[in-house]
Amino acid sequence: MADTGGMSKTQESRREFWRRLVAEQQQSGLSVRAICRQRGASEHSFYQWRKRLAAQLPMKFALVQADGGTPRKAERIEVVLVTGDWLRIAPGFDAATLRAVLGVLREPR
Repeated sequence: MADTGGMSKTQESRREFWRRLVAEQQQSGLSVRAICRQRGASEHSFYQWRKRLAAQLPMKFALVQADGGTPRKAERIEVVLVTGDWLRIAPGFDAATLRAVLGVLREPR
């Protein structure tokens, strides 16, 4: 059973509702306004919960390819974090340094 950090069943079900709604909005491509209208949810609450949930999630990365679907040599890599922060990494960047930077970003703030 998952550790809920002392939350009541009501609190846990509310967190799960918002976790699912945030994931659905991200996957659907619908605007926040549209998904909230469809589900009868408050936009303000959506943004508050998305921020709260993002703070609890580990960093996530996605592989991005060129429009044609064939990878090409990149001039740089850009990493956008769920917090909205981003990194621009130049070709030839030292892998050990990158691991150290990502390790710092993973630390709780």
